[in-house]
Amino acid sequence: MNKFDEASLSKVPQVTLAFWIIKVAATTLGETGGDAVSMSLNLGYAVSSIIFIGIFLVAVVAQVRAKAFHPLLYWVVVIATTTAGTTMADFADRSLGIGYAGGSSLLLALLIASLGIWYRSAGSVSVAAITSHKVEIFYWVTILFSQTLGTALGDWMADTNGLGYEGGALVFGAGLALVAAAYYFTKISHTLLFWFAFILTRPLGATVGDLLDKPLDQGGLAFSRYTASAVLAVFIIACILFLPQKAGSHSGAKAQAD
Repeated sequence: MNKFDEASLSKVPQVTLAFWIIKVAATTLGETGGDAVSMSLNLGYAVSSIIFIGIFLVAVVAQVRAKAFHPLLYWVVVIATTTAGTTMADFADRSLGIGYAGGSSLLLALLIASLGIWYRSAGSVSVAAITSHKVEIFYWVTILFSQTLGTALGDWMADTNGLGYEGGALVFGAGLALVAAAYYFTKISHTLLFWFAFILTRPLGATVGDLLDKPLDQGGLAFSRYTASAVLAVFIIACILFLPQKAGSHSGAKAQAD
């Protein structure tokens, strides 16, 4: 590999169909896995959040220190953000007593602040412009907030609007379809659309996860949280092994190399 190739490669994957398939599966695992620890093990939202934030910190340090893109490591960090996001959102919504609206508003403010500070510091929030450790840290903090917000939105939609888990999944799936249409047929910023899609995949995964493991009388399918989590983990590993996962390229890298 020549110097330009090395300089232009990113430590995050290309945003392809495979990326979104694994992302949705990872967010669904985040819901079932987070609930398994906080509810099935009866550890509660606060303790579970501390555990998953600790796992996230260890994983993200390994990711930032890595010299190249490693698909398994990357998705371990994403899954850590989804599990932490599940318990953190539940803690904000329920344990703090501020409800779904209050929790979602707080998390939206944190996400906007993260993106704003990132943009002010780096001049871009594009995933194609992750060229330093500082920017990579902004990327992961923003993902953590987006995953947590997505969980709160999914619970809010499913629990308080009478749609149930299936209806909530359909609403967020339709939202993603609109984002995809905007990507192909409008001139809306692809960076903006990426973050919209990234946020929307989280409540989609949250509602699908709840559909899998909630009791029948609550509109779920009553699968064991452990079983659902194990099946999802195997599916994600299979996708990483058999679906193409290539490092993205830094925007402007060629111009800088020239």
